[in-house]
This record gives sequence, structure tokens and C-alpha cells, in this order.
Amino acid sequence: MTRAELDKDPHDVRRMFDAVARRYDLTNDVLSLGQDRRWRKDVIDAVDPKSGELILDLAAGTGTSSQPFADRGATVVPCDFSIGMLRVGKLAKPRLPFAAGDGTRLPFRDATFDAVTISFGLRNVVDPRAGLAEMRRVTKPGGRIVVCEFSHPTNRFFRTVYMEYLMRALPPIARTVSSSPDAYVYLAESIRAWPDQRGLSDWITAAGWSDTEFRNLTGGIVALHRAVARP
Repeated sequence: MTRAELDKDPHDVRRMFDAVARRYDLTNDVLSLGQDRRWRKDVIDAVDPKSGELILDLAAGTGTSSQPFADRGATVVPCDFSIGMLRVGKLAKPRLPFAAGDGTRLPFRDATFDAVTISFGLRNVVDPRAGLAEMRRVTKPGGRIVVCEFSHPTNRFFRTVYMEYLMRALPPIARTVSSSPDAYVYLAESIRAWPDQRGLSDWITAAGWSDTEFRNLTGGIVALHRAVARP
């Protein structure tokens, strides 16, 4: 299933993630060659959670990205639009308060959270710019956002090799480990169509955030964006 096909019906995206939920964490670990663990640690460090803070982890999937916030003493709400992901996560991490929610219509009041973060999920929001504005709505003034997302490698030669890997090598590898390998064709196409680091920075600023900055990880395969909610 291609990105264009999925864009016609956002419900297909939800069904796709329901289908990959069972082996989602394993597949990500294999396809990223273990780098996803390092990237998620970088997210925790960028958010810098404090004991007693309330943090929204959007597109949390099975809660793998959420647990470290709880381990540091924060209260974290893992939120995802895939019920399949939430079910798998709740079985593995029953103490986390999983919540179902659409990234463009979050089920939370204005100015609720001290920080909001989303890792590898902004691409899957049907309207990413509306999603960034909605995350701003539920964040307290002066609160922070951290977005970890696939981006554009900074070295031109490496970028070419990387894009070839995405389209040729990633789907066959996914077929050996994923419960729904077609989803990773969508993954590859969505990464190729995603804006570069500065393009995403502009989206974040336009959505009501300030002091937007980014840091490249693994040569720009992933970029970590951080900003503060304008009062």
C-alpha cells in the first residue's frame, strides 16, 4: 500500500498500525540496526523530564518511548490513534495511563502538559501542521515540545545511498520480521516525501512555538527538533 493510497483514507493508516502492533518494536530495532534505542535516549535528554511534571507522549505506540519518562519520576500519558498499539502496550506496561487520541483533535484541555513529545509519528498525522498546533494548544505557556523524526542526511552521497536503502532494502527486510510488511513501503515513501530539517522548523514555528532549534542524529537520518510554547 502506497502513501498516496493511504492519504485518501486516514482510517487505512490506523488499520495499518493496528496490523503491525504485535512485532512493531522488534521490527524497528532490526530496521534501524539498533539505532532507535539511542535516538529515544536522545529524546529523553532533550525533554529533560522533571519529577512531578506531566508529559504527553504522542504517537506512543506500545509505550516503549513513554516508560523512560515514568522512570525519571514524571507522569507520562502515552497517546496513540491505533487501538491495536494501545492494547499491546497496555499488556506489557499496565501501569501507564494509555489514551486513545487523534493528533489533530487531542482529547485534553488547553494548557494541560509541561511538555509534549512525538517520535517517528508526526509523518503519520493526517495534517502534521495542524497536529503541531494542537500540541501547542495542550501545552502550558513556556512548556516545551520535542519532535524526533526521520529527516534528510546532510551528506549528499550518503543521502543517495540511504534513499536507495529505504526503497529497495527496507521492504524485503521488513517481510522477514514484521507482521505487516506492506506498512514499511508506506514508511519508506513517507520519509522520502518529508520536509528537511529547516522545513520542519518552519512548520513548528508557524504552529505557535518559539526558539525552535534542531540537532541532527546519525548524519541527519533523524533530526531532533525542540521548541518552547509561546505565552
